[in-house]
Amino acid sequence: MITKEERVVYGTEDLLTTLCTSVTRVLNVASQSRITYSAMVQRITKVGLKPDIGCFVLFDGGFTGLVVLNFSAEAAMEIYERYMLSMGMPKSELASSFTSDEVANIMGELMNQIVGDFTGKVRAELHTNITQNQPKMLVLNKQVTLSVDTPLDRPEMRRVSFFTERNNIFYLELAIDRTEFIKLHDFEKSEVVDADALLEQEQASKPAAQAEAISSDDADELLKSLGM
Repeated sequence: MITKEERVVYGTEDLLTTLCTSVTRVLNVASQSRITYSAMVQRITKVGLKPDIGCFVLFDGGFTGLVVLNFSAEAAMEIYERYMLSMGMPKSELASSFTSDEVANIMGELMNQIVGDFTGKVRAELHTNITQNQPKMLVLNKQVTLSVDTPLDRPEMRRVSFFTERNNIFYLELAIDRTEFIKLHDFEKSEVVDADALLEQEQASKPAAQAEAISSDDADELLKSLGM
């Protein structure tokens, strides 16, 4: 029997740390380089997509939330180029601009792997389940504020800065309902999906359903349908 003093409380910052770990694990493997994040986290009052490339994923289930990754053009191109070169793609065949559909598709695919890694850890460590929608990627020239379609009673919003090996910056933003997980009794953790193995499978055979790269003409309609 676990005493009150031994109960483990797992809150917003713990979820955020788990998510940040998923970002670095997946992108380190994909880019074959070192991705790091700041030891300081910002409390923010709203989340949004920002130039140059923004990607978001909604999740629901044990808890509801929204994950956003905002890449500068330089950060997106660095990760894209390193990822494609690590798969043996000749540099002469790579997209030359961050506005290319290929860049958006690859970044969205990596976003999908990041959230997949995160949901696997949630199942293993917290014994709850969350489901995600398909990541949406937009090339932007202005900021777009987002809101979660399901109202949050006590929203918690955070922003974390990430740095590539060439010191290009991108940002993770998270909005979730304030929640705590309290351990009632001991249990064995389920096996967590290995991000390295997952990416190797992705490289071996590209999935038919990739993250959607959305044209500027469809952006307004999409955001409106999501209540944003």
